[in-house]
Amino acid sequence: QVQLAESGGGLVQAGGSLRLSCAASGRTFSTYDMGWFRQGSGKEREFVAAISWGGGTRYYADSVKGRFTISRDNAKNTMYLQMNGLKPEDTAVYYCAADLTRFVLGRRPNEYDYWGQGTQVTVSS
Repeated sequence: QVQLAESGGGLVQAGGSLRLSCAASGRTFSTYDMGWFRQGSGKEREFVAAISWGGGTRYYADSVKGRFTISRDNAKNTMYLQMNGLKPEDTAVYYCAADLTRFVLGRRPNEYDYWGQGTQVTVSS
């Protein structure tokens, strides 16, 4: 069993930066893959970024490549999403997720098993 808790969201102006954190507890953090997803108002949940258990593999959605950086600190049981050059279209609730069962780093919501409650990111024009 894994519990996840996001933090770091807020209101920023276009072009600004935020760093989201996801604190994990329960099963040993370094043994499973992690990902970030977001869901805008009235939209489906979409993939943002993912990172393998050891940090050696990273995937990004095309919409955030070059602007967002995913990382993890296994010693602190924490995953991060550094978001730079934020745009209004980045406005969404951001969720962290954990994959405890699959062998390939996933990019779809149904490939993840545990989810945090989400943190709101709002980017003003």
